[in-house]
Amino acid sequence: MKVETLLPLGKVDPGLRAPATPLNISSVYDDARTVEDLGYDGLVVEEIKDDPFMIVALAAQATRRLNLGTAIALAFPRSPTVTAMSAWTAQKLSRGRFTLGLGTQVRAHIERRYGIKWSAPGPWMREYVQAVRAVWKCWQEGSPLNFQGKHYTLNLVVPLFNPGPIDHPDIPIHLAAVNARMCSVAGEVADGLRPHPVCTPKYIEEVMLPAARAGAARVGRRLDNFSVCIKPLIATAPDAASLQEKIRDVRARVAFYASTPSYLPAFEIHGLTDLANKLKILAREQRWEEMPTYIPDGVLNTYATVATFDEIGAKLKERYGHLVTNAEFSIPVRNESDRAKLERLIATLRSAV
Repeated sequence: MKVETLLPLGKVDPGLRAPATPLNISSVYDDARTVEDLGYDGLVVEEIKDDPFMIVALAAQATRRLNLGTAIALAFPRSPTVTAMSAWTAQKLSRGRFTLGLGTQVRAHIERRYGIKWSAPGPWMREYVQAVRAVWKCWQEGSPLNFQGKHYTLNLVVPLFNPGPIDHPDIPIHLAAVNARMCSVAGEVADGLRPHPVCTPKYIEEVMLPAARAGAARVGRRLDNFSVCIKPLIATAPDAASLQEKIRDVRARVAFYASTPSYLPAFEIHGLTDLANKLKILAREQRWEEMPTYIPDGVLNTYATVATFDEIGAKLKERYGHLVTNAEFSIPVRNESDRAKLERLIATLRSAV
């Protein structure tokens, strides 16, 4: 299992940041070097409040070994050609260490935040990946660009705007997914799958991976080197007492995920449809403070890995080691003792099969 981390924030803290936390751009260079020194295999950047390609570019300049990627960048608000160019540049800067992670976002954001007409995301994402790869093929091989699809028609290339071939043209593409349809698309056209944190080991094993295999079989592909990259939902702390605060936070996260219709399949598989429907009503009524009380410990532990720093590595390894190739994980580093603990945790996860 490869161990990745989201970009650390503002201090020597390769931890997962909350979405509301702003990124300290001025610290990216030093933080990326710290992540590499700690022994991580990779570093991935979310698209929340900053352009992930810019952050990857800064990290690429600071590191020599670390794999870099977007986890994820939004596909549909960007033209495939724009995404192709951003990834091409990141691959050049990193000298072949970049992975393009793409996600769809939900309909409300695509239409009301980006002003783009919505369409069925599975077929749209399949065509999007094919279009990006067609542009890359044109640049690398000098072949004519003639991509014809429902959403995109790409057939114009002029020398002024053609970046030409690069030393490492095979850029992996990973797709974020929850439902089986997107997993199938990933099996058809992508190099990896990024399950949402709400996806449990049971859901990954019984729904997501079979769907990816079915998609690959449909187009005659093999998934021998297919990546499965999990950002696990965790509650961890130095000791049992401080762990309770983390558990409260994660309980609220599980309640929110359960209230989201897009994530319903991940709750149906565990017989929690009624709970999800109840929480959806509470969310609609904005009864946010009440929602975590509907998540008992059994449900919490189904969706989250809960343990102290001394135990979390072994628990994650047991939970995901047989299913995934990459895991995004960290703990805050405030002193040398914390750094030593994190290095041990990284070693534990890297030893997973």
